Amino acid sequence: MIDSPSTDAPAASGWRIDESARAAALAEHDIESLRDDSGLKSITDFAATLCDAPIALVSLVEERRQTFLARTGLAASETPRETSFCAFAMLGDDVMVVPDAACDPRFADNVLVTGEPNIRFYAGAPLIADDGTPLGSLCVIDSVPRAGLTPLQHQGLRTLAGTVMARLNDSRDAAVWRDTENANHRALSESHNRFRVLADSMPQMVWSTLPDGYHDYYNARWYEFTGMPEGSTDGEEWNGMFHPHDRERAWTSWRHSLDTGEPYQIEYRLRRADGVYRWTLGRALPIRDEAGAITRWFGTCTDIHEQKESSEEREIIAQELSHRIKNIFAVISGLISFAARMNPGFSPIADDLRSRVTALGRAHDFVRPHSAQSRPELAQTSLHGLLDELFRPYQPATGKRVAITGADVEIDDRSATPLALLFHELATNATKYGALSNDLGRIDLDCTIDGDQVMLNWVERDGPAVIIPPASNGFGSQLIEMSVVRQLGGAIDRSWDPAGLRFAVRVPKSAFSRRP
Repeated sequence: MIDSPSTDAPAASGWRIDESARAAALAEHDIESLRDDSGLKSITDFAATLCDAPIALVSLVEERRQTFLARTGLAASETPRETSFCAFAMLGDDVMVVPDAACDPRFADNVLVTGEPNIRFYAGAPLIADDGTPLGSLCVIDSVPRAGLTPLQHQGLRTLAGTVMARLNDSRDAAVWRDTENANHRALSESHNRFRVLADSMPQMVWSTLPDGYHDYYNARWYEFTGMPEGSTDGEEWNGMFHPHDRERAWTSWRHSLDTGEPYQIEYRLRRADGVYRWTLGRALPIRDEAGAITRWFGTCTDIHEQKESSEEREIIAQELSHRIKNIFAVISGLISFAARMNPGFSPIADDLRSRVTALGRAHDFVRPHSAQSRPELAQTSLHGLLDELFRPYQPATGKRVAITGADVEIDDRSATPLALLFHELATNATKYGALSNDLGRIDLDCTIDGDQVMLNWVERDGPAVIIPPASNGFGSQLIEMSVVRQLGGAIDRSWDPAGLRFAVRVPKSAFSRRP
């Protein structure tokens, strides 16, 4: 890491700045015409990706404000100068790094630190005019403190800042442009050379294509990894380096990105120089001109073979563990059935107990680790998804007799068990005595979030008329009480209308999931 202490950058108040000279330098550029410039936006997008930061800005510091000519991850187009970090960064000779703004006396009380966007980490490369006049900064921002930048990120941010200045210089009027054309050409050439040096120093394979997808550049790492002669994989020959089973899929994904301009991302097996295929992550983003037309694609290939194998091994272990737990539920159900055959008087109780074990097994099957093929349609952390799975045996082939509405709540394996017991008990009772005991009855289950509380309202209708409410002190009722009150820390409100049962549950939101 390159950890440039924030104290290395000079305090803005301690420097004498010729604001008239700065105003003249800024006036040479038509700032309004450069707002949201697509070329600069491509640079902030790349800077954010390079530094793994949610926000990247090209900021010019004016007398009373700082203007963001291009921005990634931030809606605001300008902020007051008195809140500007870039007003400090532009005064240095190198990248200014603030590891944690909340601990920096210059910025701790800044409204951009105490409020949105909650700046903690900041790194800004100064934008300096040819005559040394500071104009602003190319910066990256994160809401999480960091130790600093990697050497690659540090060098990349400086290189990109030079590209920003080249773009700003291009905005000068025709007369200035004619006088400085040769100098700008050299700067652009140097920028290209710096890019090649930067790309060749990266651990990833880097490539670039023309707008139509014709590959015309690979960095040194590509040729080192593949062992191919330079230029032999230009054009469409790159696809021949992929595993035969991945080629059609990779080409389809790449063609889709070329047709739509959407980012390209895919995992595939790439042949190494020794003939071994290794799992690789391919990514690419387009560069666009002022009119929005794609002028070039830049992409990377990252070797993820070890991570891929480790992930697959973890999934196999999780699947095996889950399978063994599922077998335990089956064994328990078998033991209950065996006990019922040996003791006929135990049969009614055995049926209820076996159905409860089945409900627990269904809840476990929902939240257990899944492969891509076995994963449920709804997220495994979804209360709606768990309820859909629990009520599946009670739903007809068409339509729904149990309707789940309202807000969804995140759950985990801890809350899945009491929730499964609760709603299995309610559904079983409804099948025996309530709305599901005839062909017309319906149940509405609505979920509402009120602050830190979750309300679950179970309403039965169109079932047999309730004349005498059933007793509520049986084992099933005790099981409901244990699930809601003892395990989830909630409260129950049960009422019997002539139309059917109304059952309301209030549970703290924190009981549904361990995650904050």
